[in-house]
Amino acid sequence: MRNLLITMRYDGSAYHGWQVQQNAVTVQQVFQDSIEKLTGVRENVTGCSRTDSGVHALMYCCNFRTNSKIPCERMPFALNAHLPDDISVYDCREVPDDFHARYSCTSKRYIYKIWNTPFRNPFYNGKYLVYPKKLDEEQLDRAAKSFIGTHDFCGFASSGGSVEDTVRTVTYCGVRRCGDEVFFEVEADGFLYNMVRIMVGTVLSVAEGRIDALCIPDIIESKDRERAGFTAPAHGLYLKEVNYGGEKEKKE
Repeated sequence: MRNLLITMRYDGSAYHGWQVQQNAVTVQQVFQDSIEKLTGVRENVTGCSRTDSGVHALMYCCNFRTNSKIPCERMPFALNAHLPDDISVYDCREVPDDFHARYSCTSKRYIYKIWNTPFRNPFYNGKYLVYPKKLDEEQLDRAAKSFIGTHDFCGFASSGGSVEDTVRTVTYCGVRRCGDEVFFEVEADGFLYNMVRIMVGTVLSVAEGRIDALCIPDIIESKDRERAGFTAPAHGLYLKEVNYGGEKEKKE
């Protein structure tokens, strides 16, 4: 059997995240449907991340084992023929048998998109957080830098997560502006449940004067969820990059 690494992008608006759930449509379920239609076998698919309901992916990696003889260069076209328009495979490669899309991953990068103007953009509906008050991206960037380093981020996780080890290493975190668009980006060796959305809510709380930017290190140290900011809406969040073994997989 071949172990195939699949790279895709998807609009998460219509899905309850990646992971298969009862009584809810997920990306994993739809992707497994496409494999079954193509090969006649419902393969077990391993994803690099669960992703929350409504979260998007510019790059998402998963792997599955198959007896199919379809060449890797043809596999994206074959799978896309059975996938809806909001999910698209754009790369396939054969990987070693012990490769695991989640556990072989060394880091992930997320981007959160904010439409920062009082005037809505119909093309960004459901794809950006609309924030009408003017944001000072330099102030937010300074606040975001406080997350860099190895910390216990249990105060930046929503209840419902199942992990016991809440220590994560953030290697990059910053905020930048491009016209009316403001982008929050963060890369780490792993993320807790809703961690990025709470980080975004925290820097936006700094912009609103409800949290002092200088207090973010103390909030992290306190491990107190009540002291951190609100959980930003899911529709502004995108999984942007997945890194394996120090080599960035094919970027968007």
